[in-house]
Amino acid sequence: MATHSLRDRIAIVGVSCTPFGEHFDLSVDDLIVDAVTDAWATAGITGEDVDAYWMGTYVSGISGLTLTRPLRLAGKPVTRVENMCATGSDAFRNACYAVASGAVDVAMAVGAEKLKDNGFSGLPSPKPQDDGTRISNTAPANFSLLGPAYQQRYGVDPAAFRSAMSHVAWKNHANGALNSRAQFRKEVSIETIEKAPNIAGQLGVFDCSGVADGAAAAIVVRAEDAHRYTDRPLYVKALSMMSGYGVGGIDTDYDYTTFPEVVACAKDAYAQAGITDPRRQLAMAEVHDCFTPTEIVLMEDLGFSERGAAYKDVLAGAFDRDGELPVNPDGGLKSFGHPIGASGLRMLFECWTQLRGEAGARQVATADRGLALTHNLGGAPGDCVSFVSVVGTELSA
Repeated sequence: MATHSLRDRIAIVGVSCTPFGEHFDLSVDDLIVDAVTDAWATAGITGEDVDAYWMGTYVSGISGLTLTRPLRLAGKPVTRVENMCATGSDAFRNACYAVASGAVDVAMAVGAEKLKDNGFSGLPSPKPQDDGTRISNTAPANFSLLGPAYQQRYGVDPAAFRSAMSHVAWKNHANGALNSRAQFRKEVSIETIEKAPNIAGQLGVFDCSGVADGAAAAIVVRAEDAHRYTDRPLYVKALSMMSGYGVGGIDTDYDYTTFPEVVACAKDAYAQAGITDPRRQLAMAEVHDCFTPTEIVLMEDLGFSERGAAYKDVLAGAFDRDGELPVNPDGGLKSFGHPIGASGLRMLFECWTQLRGEAGARQVATADRGLALTHNLGGAPGDCVSFVSVVGTELSA
């Protein structure tokens, strides 16, 4: 049994992204309207031209009415999607499947979240009933386990790993400083990063992504119809979603140095897209840098680095904006914050911008490779879901 690839069957013809930040003067309705109308304009269409919508939000709305009310849309099927931090990406995946199935001609994925008004200092997390075996820690506490585990398994000096974590934060803030849509648009020195107060374990303030409001959207059609809407579409090469079964916290074999769901997800996506050497074939990657050690571990899980070598590659600048494989050239979650429903689609917007050569001062030199990856994970180490997409500028021969 295998995932049947949608490679080159679906085209992205319009993407939009609002600025992320502390939008106390805007409602979630305002953010949705801004993102959706911008995407419609990018593709040269109106709301009536879209056959079906998928609305991704974690805690900022219930049902499809979250989308239809502010847009005054009537008579359109809207499905509300939630899949933890992969919510926006899953909305996109479902929109693509709807078009590929032939059920609709034009589909739209929207992601939006309004977190700054809700009084939470971190991600609000509904607590479903369970058998009581799930670990009830904060996100920083859960992800703080990655660094010490990695250091122990690979015999890494804690100071060297601290330097790699600091480099991730420095890199992503430097990229975000060039991005008008980022929440934090200021470079942060290594010294400032390392002198910041600790949050949990080895994690300091600058090792943690922020909280933000924001929205993003994408429009998809059949590949053969793409040029009706834009002369420079992106083609979907792979879509993969994997869910674990949440036993990492009590499994004595799980050592907190990998996300098995990400490994499986990446393997599936690369098989769909025909990628055998992601570090050299991809032009860029947008990954889920919720915490700096997460990004380091992801470099190995996504096949960008050998096991036990990612921290060295990070320090060598392999994933800097001018490196061998730019990672998070838009600034990532570190610079944008993480409005849960919007983040996956925000990543797709950066792929659209970079592969079309429209990123300005942060334009990556590797864009001519023509392939980009997005990645989300939701949950905690050993207890998560993962999403990977690959998109590209050219149809395969």
